[in-house]
Amino acid sequence: MKSMTAYGRGEHEADGMRTVVEVRSVNHRYRDVFLRMPRDYQALEEDLKAQVTSRVHRGRVELSIQVDQDGERVFSRLELNEPLVRAYLTIFQELADRYGVDNRVGVDTLCQMKDVIVYRPEEVDLEQAKAGCLAALGAALDSFDAMRRREGEAIASDFRKRLNSIGHYVEEIEGRVPEIVAAYRKRLAERVSALLGEAEVDQARLAQEVAFFAEKSDVSEEIVRLKSHLAQFEDFLSAHGALGRRLEFLIQEMNREINTLGSKSPDPHVSGLVIEMKAELEKLREQVQNVE
Repeated sequence: MKSMTAYGRGEHEADGMRTVVEVRSVNHRYRDVFLRMPRDYQALEEDLKAQVTSRVHRGRVELSIQVDQDGERVFSRLELNEPLVRAYLTIFQELADRYGVDNRVGVDTLCQMKDVIVYRPEEVDLEQAKAGCLAALGAALDSFDAMRRREGEAIASDFRKRLNSIGHYVEEIEGRVPEIVAAYRKRLAERVSALLGEAEVDQARLAQEVAFFAEKSDVSEEIVRLKSHLAQFEDFLSAHGALGRRLEFLIQEMNREINTLGSKSPDPHVSGLVIEMKAELEKLREQVQNVE
């Protein structure tokens, strides 16, 4: 089991080029991968995403790539488009002369004009860049995965405590079922006797009513299914791969069985245990949002 929240960092250095990759992820229903990288490296985006998606199945993942060449940060080069600047200034002066207005054009105004500052790509050896980025990304994903596993183990430990508590409540409810039926029989017999006085109680009719009550309040199927879901949940805690959605489904199924169990049983003590189970289930539901 792995958490969706983690961080990893990796470096690679060769031929004076140092590449640093940082990977961060947070909870997300699906898988989204976002990259921040030098503009000249954008041709590598698909290769980098493919390496991430081969190891991450769920979550919002952000990659940050920084490249230093001989100790200096690699940036795309920006240049001034001087012919265009001169053309803009000429137009501004013509407007001023024609309409008799001041021509006060500042640098900030010029910088806002389209294509005054232009991007000039650096010469990049893409094969060298690809090798460096993939190596650094691999190291970053290794540390990222290690953190996800540690977080996943902590979540699994918490899950086991919750499952154990729910299991105890289920066992307690199962043990109370015969007592509930016996108590109902006793109350019914007392009420009938009070109504009939000295008259003889029809034991067959009494047994029929008790049997009807027992059938109506029978929760054996819900208990069997609930135990099965708990066992499946426990098995998933030791499984590999993306488990979050399967665990979410099991929680939905357990919630359905617990609700049915609570609606069938008239016993106040069972109602209290149902409330406790739902509280534990809600904690499971919150935590499973962190699971890949």
